[in-house]
Amino acid sequence: MNSSRIEMPLGPRHPRLRPVARLAQRLSALAMAGALAFAAAPAEAQQRPMKIIRDAEIERLLMDYAQPLFRAAGIGSSGAEIIIIQDNSFNAFVASGNRMFINTGALLEAQTPNEIIGVIAHETGHLAGGHLQNLRNEMARAQAIGAIASILSAGAVVAGAATGTADLGRGGAAAMTLGPSVAMRSLLSYRRAQEIAADRAALTYLNATGQSAKGMITTFRKFADQALFASQYVDPYVQSHPMPRERLAQLEAAAAKSSHWEATDPASLQLRHDMMRAKISAFTESPGRVARRFPSSQKTLPTAYANAILAYRTGGLRSAIGQIDGLIRSDPRNPYFHELKGQALLESGKAAEAIGPLRQAQSLAPNAGLIRILLGHALLETGRNDLLDEAIGNLRAGLTSEPLASLGYRHLANAYARQGRIGEAELATARGLLIEGQVEAAKSYARRVQGKVKRGSPEWVQADDIISYQAPDTDS
Repeated sequence: MNSSRIEMPLGPRHPRLRPVARLAQRLSALAMAGALAFAAAPAEAQQRPMKIIRDAEIERLLMDYAQPLFRAAGIGSSGAEIIIIQDNSFNAFVASGNRMFINTGALLEAQTPNEIIGVIAHETGHLAGGHLQNLRNEMARAQAIGAIASILSAGAVVAGAATGTADLGRGGAAAMTLGPSVAMRSLLSYRRAQEIAADRAALTYLNATGQSAKGMITTFRKFADQALFASQYVDPYVQSHPMPRERLAQLEAAAAKSSHWEATDPASLQLRHDMMRAKISAFTESPGRVARRFPSSQKTLPTAYANAILAYRTGGLRSAIGQIDGLIRSDPRNPYFHELKGQALLESGKAAEAIGPLRQAQSLAPNAGLIRILLGHALLETGRNDLLDEAIGNLRAGLTSEPLASLGYRHLANAYARQGRIGEAELATARGLLIEGQVEAAKSYARRVQGKVKRGSPEWVQADDIISYQAPDTDS
């Protein structure tokens, strides 16, 4: 499991510039994890460790939502990622490397595909506009503003003390606290401008793809309603986003002019959206909460999906398999129903029985790397040496499309070791450790690899790359 965050260098500390250091810490908090949030989430909430979840079905749906928007924005979909964070808040943001993060809370609460498409359109505006890099540059400028103001005011304090002028000294001391405030206001004003620019870009992308902006408006209305009371007592210039009602009015006026305002989501896409919500709810929420969202009285496919997952989660394997088989009968071509059956069997210690469903899932979704890694794991867990080649083939194929799946490298290392291919096993271990951030342990294994393989071989070169790796400087 990987997370991505951005830490800005704070520069050297100086006793006279403590307000500047505090400013830098606040600016760094705003940049944490990309921090170009769709909702104005508190900075401290964005500093919590991110729990990233992976799911082939959900990721495929989100990319289907995003790819037309990426094309309209001139962003290559192969170079962009959508990463799902397990967090109940309704939020999304972008980070470096064309990464877009979406909370499970947003996916659960959005009732239609168009609502999430609107979120993605907005965040695509940030990606296409290069807002993250621009924010970094603006942060550096804001830090400089704060530093200059504090230096000048510190000089006033010294001058006041030297001349015995108390008013001059008091004025200088007050200005020392004003410098960071001026810098922060400058940065937040810049971020408000970025948000408005992303809104406008989102409308352009939605129009270009023949989609309505109603979903985005619906989402903004939720934020406006939540902030209505609080906004009466908040200085709009210390918010990182525009006042919600003002922003909503601007969006509604522009969106209403679109010829696609009345466009609706296809029924097939709505079903996939509902299935996604059922899956997230069943895997992440309490049984009571799942039952409230998807009561058994609703005889729908998403409800059946949620109940089958919930049965497997709560230990009722026999009941779960019966319900999953019912899902498969309703749609035998759905790879994710077969994947669910294989996953339930594998995690219940029935690896041999899991292979058939997972092979079927892989055949129906041949490009889903996560499914291939799961199949490789199941083959490995049978303990049968005659299945090791198939396990290695699936693990390697899965890791080709999922190169950051560290668990896949662990399974691959195990498979190689069982075949006596120790150098390759240690290289797979090193790659997995590097992905997990255990750099020194990865380098140790890589050195061992170089002692076992021919110098200049592909394995030796890959090990050398790991040994030469230098972690980015994150010192504050």
